[in-house]
Amino acid sequence: MDADGLMRRRQTTPETTASDPGVAGASAGAEVRWLGGRFWGVSESIVRSPTPRIGAVDLPPGAEDPQADDPEPDYESLPRGASTGTHMLAGAVAGIMEHCLVFPLDCVKTRMQSLQPDPAARYRNVTDALFRIIATEGFWRPMRGLNATALGAGPAHALYFASYEKLKKTLSDVIHPGANSHLANGIAGCAATLLHDAIMCPTEVVKQRMQMYNSPYSGAMDCVRVVWHKEGLAAFYRSYTTQLTMNVPFHAIHFMTYEYFQELMNPNRQYIPITHVISGGLAGAVAAVITTPLDVCKTLLNTQESLALSSLSSGKGQESHRHIAGLAHAFRTVYRLGGLKGFFKGLYARAIYQSPSTAISWSVYEFFKYGLSKH
Repeated sequence: MDADGLMRRRQTTPETTASDPGVAGASAGAEVRWLGGRFWGVSESIVRSPTPRIGAVDLPPGAEDPQADDPEPDYESLPRGASTGTHMLAGAVAGIMEHCLVFPLDCVKTRMQSLQPDPAARYRNVTDALFRIIATEGFWRPMRGLNATALGAGPAHALYFASYEKLKKTLSDVIHPGANSHLANGIAGCAATLLHDAIMCPTEVVKQRMQMYNSPYSGAMDCVRVVWHKEGLAAFYRSYTTQLTMNVPFHAIHFMTYEYFQELMNPNRQYIPITHVISGGLAGAVAAVITTPLDVCKTLLNTQESLALSSLSSGKGQESHRHIAGLAHAFRTVYRLGGLKGFFKGLYARAIYQSPSTAISWSVYEFFKYGLSKH
């Protein structure tokens, strides 16, 4: 970088961008354009080299470096000049990749959580399920509902990660100033989940109904139209309280486990990709196993399984169980149709899905944070 370019970059400070809206907009646009180039070009160098000192310049031999005694900036804290939009972009990309790259496993998990599956949709294990779905229903069948998931995951995760980072820093400064606080991480994760689930709940309804065996919907919009016409707006949020009940402990466990393993493997919080992969994968698996009973209930509320409803209605009149509504009703239904084992249907599929899913999410998000800190 030439000297003039360096001076122009240094002159664009948070103070100047705050006072000039035009400069602020140009700065945010530059960050996004730079981030795209960095995403493709920086991979090799970031794995080999530690976090650089921002603003460092080459000095002639014998000259003193005025920043020699300054500590390196922590990439965990985004630079002051980073716009909120750029911060949310990192979360959006992480969320979309998290859901889309392992989507076939999500389809298998939904199928294996069915309480009263069709005889043709009863599987021995995750591998058997995936191969049989492809063999009998087509290669692309495990990808049904992907478009709905991608559409919801972007904004949901943008709000999720942005609010988590802000709350984590604010609460850590209050609870344990100058250090990491597991309690702050857990509270921040719970609060971020409220925003995330408000967007993802309708998406989950559409996605899971399209993933079921013999799904009658031709596409995502057809599913939305039919559900709206037959069950109303409430159908899209029938599992919201259940999803919150599941996701609040899930993400509290998830974030605390992730931060715990990060402190063990990466106490200096350098950018070391393998630690984010391992920490994210372990955190996702642990949280998934603990919250599986609630996920089974959520799947039942979202899909409103026809065979399960028929089993409940037998001998009682068809009108008594037109819909399963509420967490308590879902719990009773799962226990009645599946016993205690019913609460752990699809346990291995959920763990296998969540482990790489969260590993991908954290790896992509931490990569973006590292790139922003270098910028």
